[in-house]
Amino acid sequence: MSTQIPKQTEESSETETDAEVASKGDERRTEKRRRAAEERARRQAEEAEKAAADEDTIELKVFRYDPEVEGKQEPRFDTFHVPFTKGMTVLDALMYSRDNYDSSLTFRHSCRQAVCGSDAMFVNGGQKLACKTQIVELEEPIRVEPLPHAEVEKDLVVDMEHFYDQMEAVEPYFQTNEYPDGELEEQRQTRENREKVKMSTRCIWCGACMSSCNIAAGDNEYLGPAAINKAYRFAMDEREGEEVKQKRLEIIEQEHGVWRCQTQFSCTEVCPKDIPLTEHIQELKREAVKNNLKFW
Repeated sequence: MSTQIPKQTEESSETETDAEVASKGDERRTEKRRRAAEERARRQAEEAEKAAADEDTIELKVFRYDPEVEGKQEPRFDTFHVPFTKGMTVLDALMYSRDNYDSSLTFRHSCRQAVCGSDAMFVNGGQKLACKTQIVELEEPIRVEPLPHAEVEKDLVVDMEHFYDQMEAVEPYFQTNEYPDGELEEQRQTRENREKVKMSTRCIWCGACMSSCNIAAGDNEYLGPAAINKAYRFAMDEREGEEVKQKRLEIIEQEHGVWRCQTQFSCTEVCPKDIPLTEHIQELKREAVKNNLKFW
């Protein structure tokens, strides 16, 4: 019996050794697969990082200010790096920054087609419509600020109430006291007269011209180029009649009307709709002079 026991022990030991060897082999294979997976993940991360570094981006420096949040009451500039895409506008870059980096970034926009006039801003030192201004036309870093000469409410949003008050002061709507004889007859306008007022009708009330005007910055009562242009649009419309035209001329020839314009052409230069604002103001000056001429 004693001779059989050692044999059984030896066989048992050999069996355990084989199991251990198989187990160690499995562990090595598992470890090898784990290291390979880690290596793949590392390479993928490096490639993604390299791709991000190689990606064409633009640097956007945006004015920030929030009077209602402690810690944001001091004006500052935040920098955003935005991936560039063909045809990108300043508004596109701002929207990307808001949607991907800081949801509190505040600015006005609506139609994105240069029609509503809500996204006028001060971009690289000039008044521009953000939705119309192409990134490729600007030098980096692109500096975006709210319109000058207006109270900032938050970030790129300014108070437009005074601008609208000045526009309303010239009664910017069609009026007439001369109607056609027939009840259903149209009030016709000649092609020549339509061409004369055509450019003035393109105003979108963006406020860019008012912001660029040094006179408006120093004289809070000055009607401003946008309002005077709106007065021109109706004063020169032949369908309103002489009585209404006389009333409009009295509005614009006041002390803070057309005579405050110093013909600097800044309003014409920044107008996103290419309206010859300064020319319209000068023509109204001539009309005001003729209106006051007395030949007796």
